[in-house]
Amino acid sequence: MQTELTHPSPLLQADGSLAQVGWARQPILDCNLESANFYTIKPLQRFRIKRWDYYAVFSPRRFFSATIADLGYAGNLFVYTMDFETGDLHEEGIVVPFGKGVELPRNSTEGHSHFADKNLKLDFTVQPDHRHLSVAWDTFHDGRGIQAEINLQTPSGYESMNIVIPIGQKRFYWNRKINCLPASGFVKYGDLTETLDPKTCLGSLDWGRGVWEYQSYWNWASASGFLADGRTIGLNLGCGFGDLSKAGENAVILNNRIHKLEQVKFDYVSGDYMKPWKFTDSEGRLDLTFTPFKDRTAQTNLGIITSLVHQMFGRYNGFAVADDGEKIQIKDLIGFAEEHHAKW
Repeated sequence: MQTELTHPSPLLQADGSLAQVGWARQPILDCNLESANFYTIKPLQRFRIKRWDYYAVFSPRRFFSATIADLGYAGNLFVYTMDFETGDLHEEGIVVPFGKGVELPRNSTEGHSHFADKNLKLDFTVQPDHRHLSVAWDTFHDGRGIQAEINLQTPSGYESMNIVIPIGQKRFYWNRKINCLPASGFVKYGDLTETLDPKTCLGSLDWGRGVWEYQSYWNWASASGFLADGRTIGLNLGCGFGDLSKAGENAVILNNRIHKLEQVKFDYVSGDYMKPWKFTDSEGRLDLTFTPFKDRTAQTNLGIITSLVHQMFGRYNGFAVADDGEKIQIKDLIGFAEEHHAKW
């Protein structure tokens, strides 16, 4: 079921159909969204195309995340942070009609993502050897404020999890997930400034472009951390959206190399999210128990636009088997797992 793509091409053919379907270790497709062809009245297409850059950073103490998204009919900008020691979680976001002021690049390999208004400034830039995140939100948390200047190193030859899949007859999803990027810089939240050490702090990127069904549902699980021997270990698991017959996004990322998994089952109790979750795959290469310690519930209701996500933060324990047969013991790896329902 896993079709690996190795030859560069445009994402879309001239008629708007996908040129290739499968997964890749590198982002080898050019995201030519201008060739999309799913509405008879083409000027309306721009209101259904969705684009986002979601960055996250794990430090020993804190989770920090910032997103620039354009949903076609609205821009969505949000930042949130959680203290693992105290459980303090705060999130703020704004919705901008028709995405006014939102800038997102064509591809994930270059360019500048940007939004700014009188209170908030988000800048994400891609450099040859790193990605830079700049965040400034003076009114965040009733004036407590949050700022961040973060470099995410991109090691030479690193691999990422890339998938392109159809959704229905004419819709599609092109996604890149990068785990375990060494993070340096700082996050300043109110009076607290945390310096990020790349020996202990790792960042990740969820980069998505595509056209989804109006009513959508998915599960996603992710983690970036370190093994006892110092190697980096990442998890990217997902299901619930699109046609996954040729490829899914399930992978273990060991020292920046993708170890591809086939089907992975999310075994959890919807509605009772604090119970342990179980993750097993179809080949016996993954057996993890995820024990949540925090439920981040984010809900949006703007009439025809609704979203409800339970993003559970917790610890992964168990094992994964690498491509060469190595059994990797995973102990107390902090990450998240989520259930997301959207009408968008």
